[in-house]
Amino acid sequence: MRMNWLAGSLVFVMAATAAVAQDTRTVTEPVIPPPCITLHADRVGVAEKLDAQYEKTTDTQLIQTALDYCRPGKAVELATGANGANAFLSGSITLEEGAVLVIDKGVTLFGSRDPRDYDPDPLDKKTKLLCGTMSDVSRVYVTEKDASGGKKKMPDPPQGRTCRSLLYVTGKNAAVMGDGTLDGRGGAQVIGHDYTWWQMARRAEPQQLAYFSGRLITGTHADGLVLYRIHLNNAPNCHVCINNTNGLTAWGVHLLTPTVRGTDTRNTDGIDPSASTNVTVTHSWIDNGDDNIAIKANVQHMSVLDNHFYSGHGMSIGSEVSGDAYIVVDGLTEDHTTSGIRVKSNAVKGGPVHDLTFRNICMRDVKVPIAISPFYNNGTIEGFTDPGVVGPHIPDYKAVHLEKITSLSPGDVLIAGKDADHITEISLSSVQIKGLKPEQVHAQFAKVTIGPGMVNFTPTGEGVTVDKVVDKQHLVPTHGCPASSFPAMR
Repeated sequence: MRMNWLAGSLVFVMAATAAVAQDTRTVTEPVIPPPCITLHADRVGVAEKLDAQYEKTTDTQLIQTALDYCRPGKAVELATGANGANAFLSGSITLEEGAVLVIDKGVTLFGSRDPRDYDPDPLDKKTKLLCGTMSDVSRVYVTEKDASGGKKKMPDPPQGRTCRSLLYVTGKNAAVMGDGTLDGRGGAQVIGHDYTWWQMARRAEPQQLAYFSGRLITGTHADGLVLYRIHLNNAPNCHVCINNTNGLTAWGVHLLTPTVRGTDTRNTDGIDPSASTNVTVTHSWIDNGDDNIAIKANVQHMSVLDNHFYSGHGMSIGSEVSGDAYIVVDGLTEDHTTSGIRVKSNAVKGGPVHDLTFRNICMRDVKVPIAISPFYNNGTIEGFTDPGVVGPHIPDYKAVHLEKITSLSPGDVLIAGKDADHITEISLSSVQIKGLKPEQVHAQFAKVTIGPGMVNFTPTGEGVTVDKVVDKQHLVPTHGCPASSFPAMR
């Protein structure tokens, strides 16, 4: 049955999957609407590169005018042109209510290298433009040791106008669709500077300096936003970041950063929702340089279903956490991610969060298969002791459920609460970390329920209590990871 994608509904082909979804919407596979305007490329891109001769002007105004002209229910289509032309070049574009951008297979919309193409509009001439720059302000967390030495808080960030994203969604029922590519060119040199977007991020890392780079897609009050089959490559920063949105669907998204393997990419998160509800990410492939998915504070009713993660920091909740979550992750393979299941925060960014369910997850070559941590301190993976970050918002994790989790290779496990007043409550059922050694299990201040279903480790430590549920019908592993669980990146 053909569905009207504007209704914001999507199809789940597997009834069992739909039954466990936390997204309260009825969700069906999106349908690409017919074009209102077809724009034909007049530039030629090769892989992630665009020759200098094609960078003298941009297509920003051309695409923006077309999007503003077309009515809801019709799309602006980016198509190939004559003589092998397959590329468009743009600065920041706004998608208002009902706007649909379709990028055809074989076509790439490249992001400009010029930071001025991402400056907010209108501009106050007195306002400092920060896009493409680093500051001398460190964002290092204040620890108990720092506080005893007189340092009380993190400094305020620099004041000025930062970067808009390549695609900036401000209206309801917008969409980015098609089998083409949106490429942010994070590895290309920033005009006016001696670094690429990613090199700037890495230079800022040792002192945790504030720096300013653009995201690929952002949405604010973007209810009903749909990302369908699109390829997202080489974001300078986060690929997809939404907030204050009711209804995001990412279906069949292919996210690959970097496209030149071995390139250093920092802070290139995959999909990050915050302060939003009714979010579904499904049938997608995510391979990037930071969290594959990072669910931020005040996200409720989110489903992460039948996805594949490759390089990246894993399936994360945090570092900002708080609120009634109701999040389910069901049907996930993680192949060479640094972490697997990761719930991370600290006393600056934490708070109460509950009802997190992870089930039917296969991992291999994952350094930290499980990390339920109040110890976050800007690390790629979790430390196993409290760094003593000072703040009033202590993480408090409740109703965390892990079921049918298998890691084919050994790695560390961390299950921790901050203190006796903030006990992490977690259940484990059919959880197997193969080759796990006792010294790789780290725990404190946790109430752990084990079973039904075999679990091949028992957390111990200060403030840890364990309740084992005996069910003779489930004393053998009920979940495995055959080779077919790990398909190649599409």
